[in-house]
Amino acid sequence: MKIAISSDHGGNNLRKEIVHLLNDMGMDYKDYGPHTDDSVDYPDYATPVADAVIKGEADRGILICGTGIGMSIAANKVKGIRCALVHDVFSAKATRGHNDSNVLAMGERVVGPGLAREIARTWLTEEFEGGRHDKRIQKITNLEK
Repeated sequence: MKIAISSDHGGNNLRKEIVHLLNDMGMDYKDYGPHTDDSVDYPDYATPVADAVIKGEADRGILICGTGIGMSIAANKVKGIRCALVHDVFSAKATRGHNDSNVLAMGERVVGPGLAREIARTWLTEEFEGGRHDKRIQKITNLEK
């Protein structure tokens, strides 16, 4: 599995922590930055990750900003993206199992590094359950038409 990851300045530290997790898990990833602590605009960093997922250059994406809200809103504007804002392990499991989310958003000012690692690990390893959830995902897809 290949992961696209990015943050804005408010999520830089947590992004670096999740990059360490990806390395620990032996995951292939592309880090879209930013590689500075200068203030940046989150849509400029959410879009390349969402595009990479849609184009098949990445299987899933991870986005981090101060709260995760801005990144998730921006990512969900890209057709085909199902970005879930998650700040607990149960929701990470549920959004993969039930919603087949393809992008995870988290907030550095909301979750600490230990919990963020556990959220990301759960989200990365959980599979979509399919079945009754397939028709619901199709209904979401139909909203984009």
